[in-house]
Order: sequence, then C-alpha cells, then structure tokens
Amino acid sequence: MSDTSDEPHIEHSLTSEPLARAIGERYLTYALSTIMHRALPDARDGLKPVHRRILYAMRELRLSATSAFRKSAKISGDVMGNYHPHGDSAIYDAMARLAQDFNVRYPLVDGQGNFGNIDGDNPAASRYTEARLTAIAETLMDGLDENAVDFRPNYDGTLEEPVVMPAAFPNLLANGSSGIAVGMATNIPPHNLDELITGCQAMLRNPAITIEELVTHIPGPDFPTGGVMVEPKETILESYRTGRGSFRTRAKWQVEDLGRGTWQIIVTQIPYQVQKSRLIEKLAELINLKKIPLLADIRDESAEDVRLVIEPRNRAVEPEVLMAALFKNSDLETRFSMNMNVLIDGRVPKVCSLKEVLKAFLDHRRDVLLRRSTHRVEKIDHRLEVLEGFIITFLNLDRVIDIIRYDDDPKRALMAENWGKPHKRAMSEKDYVGPVMGEGELSELQADSILNMRLRSLRRLEEIELLRERDALMQERADLADLLDSDKLQWKKIGAELESIRKQFGRDTVIGARRTIFAEAGDVEEISYESMIEREPITIICSQMGWIRALKGHADLTTEQKFKDGDTARFAFHAETTDKILLVAANGRFYTLLGASLPGGRGMGEPVRLMVDLPNEAEIIDLQIFRPGEKLLVASTAGDGFVVISDEVLAQTRTGKQVLSLGAGAKTALCRKVHGDSVAVVGDNRKVLVFPLSELPEMAKGKGVRLQKYKDGGLSDATTFVLAAGLSWKDPAGRTRTETDLTEWQAARATAGRMAPRGFPRDNRFD
Repeated sequence: MSDTSDEPHIEHSLTSEPLARAIGERYLTYALSTIMHRALPDARDGLKPVHRRILYAMRELRLSATSAFRKSAKISGDVMGNYHPHGDSAIYDAMARLAQDFNVRYPLVDGQGNFGNIDGDNPAASRYTEARLTAIAETLMDGLDENAVDFRPNYDGTLEEPVVMPAAFPNLLANGSSGIAVGMATNIPPHNLDELITGCQAMLRNPAITIEELVTHIPGPDFPTGGVMVEPKETILESYRTGRGSFRTRAKWQVEDLGRGTWQIIVTQIPYQVQKSRLIEKLAELINLKKIPLLADIRDESAEDVRLVIEPRNRAVEPEVLMAALFKNSDLETRFSMNMNVLIDGRVPKVCSLKEVLKAFLDHRRDVLLRRSTHRVEKIDHRLEVLEGFIITFLNLDRVIDIIRYDDDPKRALMAENWGKPHKRAMSEKDYVGPVMGEGELSELQADSILNMRLRSLRRLEEIELLRERDALMQERADLADLLDSDKLQWKKIGAELESIRKQFGRDTVIGARRTIFAEAGDVEEISYESMIEREPITIICSQMGWIRALKGHADLTTEQKFKDGDTARFAFHAETTDKILLVAANGRFYTLLGASLPGGRGMGEPVRLMVDLPNEAEIIDLQIFRPGEKLLVASTAGDGFVVISDEVLAQTRTGKQVLSLGAGAKTALCRKVHGDSVAVVGDNRKVLVFPLSELPEMAKGKGVRLQKYKDGGLSDATTFVLAAGLSWKDPAGRTRTETDLTEWQAARATAGRMAPRGFPRDNRFD
C-alpha cells in the first residue's frame, strides 16, 4: 500500500550498544564529577566547590569581617542562583558548618544566631540566622582582584567564579576536610596554624626536609574541641608518611576535691566530633546496665564551656581506674581515622603525605605570587604611562592649555604635537622610559588622561607629587622585576607572607593557641573489669521461666521466694559480685553473666534473655559459677560428650559460645563439674554404665564421643566420682545411698550397661 499521507517522511536513527558499556561510561562520568566537583577538597586551598562558592558569593555581597551581617537565606539564595545550582538546604548546612567553632578549627564564617551546638542540635532555619566572613576567610581570597587565580564561567555562563582560592594559609590542614566520593573517601584532621607555618618555613629553608623533621614542627592534629592525644609518636609519624592512619584522642579531665575524702571528676574537653548529649546518654546507659560498677552518676553542668561531672561509687575508687573504664566503654576516647586523599592541581586524586600536601600549598602560593606580581607590573606600567603624559603637560603647560582652549579636536592635536624631548627633570634613570610613539608624541591614553585632568591639579605642588609618585613606582617596578627573576626572592616573599598570617592568627592569639595536648596512654587502661567491682556476697535466684535476680548477701536458700504466676524456682546458689556465671543452654551454647550486672532482689528480677541472646526455644540446662581451670563434663541427649576446661567455654559477647555440637533432634543434657576418676551414665532406659574418666577426651568444642549405647531413648544423666568411694544417689525418701561394689555396671565406654541398682531414683538422676 502506497503512502499517500501529506506528512513528511521522518527517518528515526537508532543506535545500540551493550548495556554494560553504556552503564559503565555513564557511571564513570558521574564518579569523576563526584570526585572532582563535590567530595574531595583541593590540596591548594583545602576547599570543596560548595565551600569555595559560598565564600566567593559572600565576598561579592561585601560581607567582610567588619561589615554588617546579612540573612543566611540571602547568602544561600545567591550561592544557589549564581554559582551552585543545588538545594538551598545543602548549601546552608555547608555554610553553617563553616561557622561552627566546635567543628572547624578556624571558622571561615562568622555566624549570628543559632548555628547549632556541641550537643548535636541543628542550626536554626536560614531565615533566622545571619552571617558574614571572618578575618581569616578574607585572607583565603586575598588577591582575587589581582589575577591571582584563574576564573571560569558559572553553570549558566552569565558570571565567573574562581577555579581555586589564592589561600594565604594551608587551609586544607588547618581546618581539615571529610567527604565520600565514588570508590574513595577523604578524612583529614584539623591542625594548628602556627605549627603549619613553622613547618612551611622549614620546607622553604630545606626543600629536602624529611617527614621526621616535619613532625618535630607539626607534632599532630589540633582539634577544635581540644582533648588529649595519646597516640604514640611512632604511629603519628607513620600516618603522616603514608597519608593514612588514626589518632586516638581522650577527653580532658581533672579531679575536683569536695573535702572529707570525697571527690568527683570534671571533664572539660571531649573528643572531636563527639556529640555531648549522645555521650551523656551512653554514660547513663552504662550506669543503668551496671557495666561500670565504679560509676555512680553523670551530670551535665555545661554552660559556654564543657563541664561534665562524674561521680564515683565510693571514695575508695581510684580516679585513674574509673576513667580507664570510661575510656574503654564510651566515646570519652575515640579514634580519628585519617585518609589524606586530595585533588592535586584540582584534577588528580591522590593520597598524599604531610610533605606532599605542604608542597602543593607552597607551589600554589608561588604561582599566586608570580601572577599577582605580573599583574602589579602591568598596573604600574599603565600608571607610569599616564604620569609621563602629566609630566609633559606641566613642562608645556601654556601650549597644552592653548590647544585645549582653541583647537576643535584637542585630543588629535595633543597626539599630533611634537613636544620635543622630555625635560631633564622628567627623565628617569630607571629601566622604564614609557611608550615610544615617536619623538615627543603622546599616546591615546596619555591624551585622554590630560583632557580628564582637573584644573585644580595644575599647580606646582601637584607636579612635585607626580614626580615623587613616578619615582616610587619605578622603584617598585624594579623590585618586582628582581622578584620575578629570582627563585630565592620569591620563596623569601612567600615566607614573609606566612609570617604576616602568623602574627594575625598564630599561637599568641586567642584563636591560635594549641587546644589538643599530648600525653602517654599509660598502663591503667588494661585494668580488668573484675578489678573495678566491689566484692560483695549475693544470692542468685533463677526461675523456671528464666527470670533472674541477685539478692544482697548470702540468703537462706530454703527461704521461699516470690515468683510470677505460673513460675517456680529453678536455680538458687550463693555467689559474689565479682563472679562470672556460666549459663548452659539446650542449644549447646554457653553464655556468661556477670554477678555485678544482675538485677537487684527487688521484684521478680528480669528475663535472662534480655541479657544474652538466648533463643526462646532454648531451655536453660544449668547455671553455675565459673572457676578458672575447672574441668566440666558436657553431654547431649544423644549420648555424646567430652571434658572441657572451663576457660574454653567463657563467652565474651551476648551471643555466647558454641561448645557442644548437636545432631538433629538432640539437645544439651548436662554440664557437670569433674571430680574423681570414673564416670557413671544412666539412660532413659534406666540402664547404668560405669567406665574410667580417662576414656573421655578433653576438647574445646565439638560433638565428643559416645558415652553409652541406646536402642531407643537417650542420655538421662551422668556424673563423675571416685571409684573407691563408691557411687552415691538419693533414694525416693531423700536418703543418700552409696553403692561401693560397681563391678556389675563397669564396662567399656559406649556399651549398653545394666539395669540400675534397687532404690535408684525414678527420675533417673544421680543428684
């Protein structure tokens, strides 16, 4: 059928390519964009694009350190509209962080209003807060008007933005940075600016300086929140050498004497990036769970400064022991992981050493110096050209006035006039002699400048000022020419600029003093948990349904206790708060409870399943006190078992430790302390077997070996005893009976055995 439609025929061009390649190319483009334009900072100015755009937009709004504040909503709006086409909330969050003195070592934004706090509270909405630049932020942009760096078009091509800031100080290390890109991340701690400048000066004096020598000037990070760094010097050195490592930091604390032998601990500084409110919640949780028995209470008495009050359980507690326990179990001690992954020259991501980062900054400063100096030379040349025209005017004042007064085209006439050679007074002994248009001719710039002169400038004093200005500019130009020709003078100038920054923000200023101090970790942190517990007698009671409690003192075990409806007593024994309690479950796992952590005797106690990860279907088989080095006989209902050392069954976590391997349908039958030289086993079929203990292997975990052979049923009970003393059990009347002649029941392990003696308990239990 022919196509009679009047519509033009359109040929659709379709291309196809493998999905893996299409996705790979597009994801690679996204990854590179994230790495270069979002997540990683530039080694030269230490800024990410969003931070650079925020600072530049604030500069364009003339928000200097001495100007009035402007609404944060206005700032984030300008940044979003002009330079950073992303969400205003993300821009405001980035700007707010630059104003937080607990997050940024040298804040770049001066905030007015609620910009968040160390407790973790968020800043107020942008319509409620105001901001302006800080003095140190202005030094980052010093030179933008002097062609110090390249500019590029903004996202829509209507404006221009700097590719990188001139950066008068090593901001990357001074304020640190963090970010997650695609396949890589960065995390750089803040440092002390005075120490960084000292390190830069050392590099200027000796470009071949080693990392070891640099670390003598830059000993480690300097966090905004202070704290005490306890990382060994060797580890810090290795971190700076490789660009990767971690720094262990603790809270700063002191003991406050309350009189009469009582005291309390005052924490005045907490580790970097730790939220104070979350820290207090964690410490309160430790108190409630009795994980640190030495700790009685924690109070927050902070105002402008941090002040956390830690109360010990009693006056006999050692402060160092208590703090060691808190360091181990809370964020009063943290590790800051360093990954110095930065963009070199704004293009190549690289994990750099401390020396490489400082070198990137110094090389950038040299480029900035050369560009600013060249720009200044161009400005001087322009001004000298204008001054030469002014000087010619003063030397030929009457003729100039005559031309301006009577000529129809004074500009053309001034340029066409041959003014002759300059007066001797106007001659310069410097290299510069001005633009040569011809013998005594004026350039267009000079003619325009003469025509734009004010009449009041035509006085003798003004001529003297022009000559003085010209001589000063000629001298400055000569100095700049020497600077551009000499590497030595360039590095000397850079050193002088760094010293100027040191005077403004060095250690002698309020913001520049070091906050994080160094100390040795000490050996006290290795003190065991048991040594912190005050040794007291307790009576442990556990019900049939698994509710456990610990009564103070050694109560009478025959005294009737209260339990929930439908629940009865199961285990009751005397222990001490320092004891560890072994819980043997039917699933073959062993769990460890701490006597000091058990709930008190008031009420019915708490379910043991809240303390350990014991499945609901797993019954509690046994509960006993842990004794180091003690041997235990463990066996399953399938009749398999072995001997295990008690230290091997001790669990370190809530999930317990799998000791007895169980087959399908089997469960843990018993866990008995080993004493004697023989083993007695009884099955569900009431057959008893006695064999030497030496036939059982000692294992750490596993299924074990067969104890007794069964046609049907399984293992009911087992015990160990001294063969010479005989086998004892309690008869139905509660009387203890002992059978000394066990020849009838003695046989090899894994045999069937013989029927139990007359009077053996109906429940097939030896105890």
